[in-house]
Amino acid sequence: MSTPFSEERVEQISRHLKLLTFLFVIVPIVLLVIFIEFRFRAIEENFPPQSPSVRDEARVELDTMPWHPVTGQRLYVPAYSHVYHQKGDPYLLTVTLNIRNTDVDHEIVITSVRYFDTSGKEIRSLLQKPLQLAPLAATEFVIQRDDKMGGSGASFLVEWQAGTEVNQPIVETVMVDTSNSQGISFTASAVAISETLPATDAED
Repeated sequence: MSTPFSEERVEQISRHLKLLTFLFVIVPIVLLVIFIEFRFRAIEENFPPQSPSVRDEARVELDTMPWHPVTGQRLYVPAYSHVYHQKGDPYLLTVTLNIRNTDVDHEIVITSVRYFDTSGKEIRSLLQKPLQLAPLAATEFVIQRDDKMGGSGASFLVEWQAGTEVNQPIVETVMVDTSNSQGISFTASAVAISETLPATDAED
């Protein structure tokens, strides 16, 4: 038969066990999680993610063309710096123009990337020098969400060339916004509007 003293003693022991569990189990786990978080942050600082359009060995800015161009295209790429929603209010988006060299053996050179607004007026050029893309390499150009100049009918004109016959690059825009709980994302593909003829054909 239990007594008030024994029940109080049991309750006291239970409290002590809970305190010991907290001190020797919960606290070390919390400290370990904090330590791991700081370690991950330190690693991220030492190895920052690659920023859009940062040049590396696969994406080289050129002063002169490495060959006489044999083929190439001018591409029209739709973009949407905003779309309309609800009562026709503009919904701002971040636009990423992505250019992918799909040829496994040969490089291509991006010679021009220009951004236009809804009225067809050129806003700015996004490329200072021709940009060489290695086989299967890609590059991107970003229009920030707060840049409203393009509008709902914005576009890019992209021009590329190659020194030999190559697979056509894949060029597309990705529109994204994650500022609210729902978010939105979609893509648009480039359309070729003119071709660069081989030199032999151009001379005929």
